[in-house]
Amino acid sequence: MKKITVISTLALSVLAAAPAFAADTQWFAGGGVGYQEDNLKGEHAQNGEDATYQLRGGAIINDHHRVMGTYSYMDKSSQNMFLASYDYLVPVHQNVNLFAGVSAGVADSKISGNSASDFVWGGQVGAMYEINDSWTTDLTYRYLDQDYSKDNTKMDYSQQVVWSVDYRF
Repeated sequence: MKKITVISTLALSVLAAAPAFAADTQWFAGGGVGYQEDNLKGEHAQNGEDATYQLRGGAIINDHHRVMGTYSYMDKSSQNMFLASYDYLVPVHQNVNLFAGVSAGVADSKISGNSASDFVWGGQVGAMYEINDSWTTDLTYRYLDQDYSKDNTKMDYSQQVVWSVDYRF
């Protein structure tokens, strides 16, 4: 009997709290520009530094959890990258949050005419500034492990520094 009471109470609590979680979700969309450096080694190694451009969207849940999907493009390696990310937001001032998180996804890179789609994963840290209720901006450093290996050329990792602007709705 006690087990049924405990399970019923927990189930009722979860159902009652669900609208509160949904009500405290802020959706956003935005874009960014930054610098990316790919670590390339091997026969077709090139200078892996170039600008990166990003489009992104997601949600901030309960002011501390950000989930996001990001598309980024880098011209030098003809790299299209699709990432899913999670960040934990820590408020440090009225309009400033620091964050740290993880990312995973796929990168399609073309180096010296050889194209490959590979798994990428890594993490990011940064700071977010809330300009007003609708606009935010952030500066992010991201490190991504890359699995590109084609025709005696290997990409070990990428590093990005990106400035983004997002609109909340």
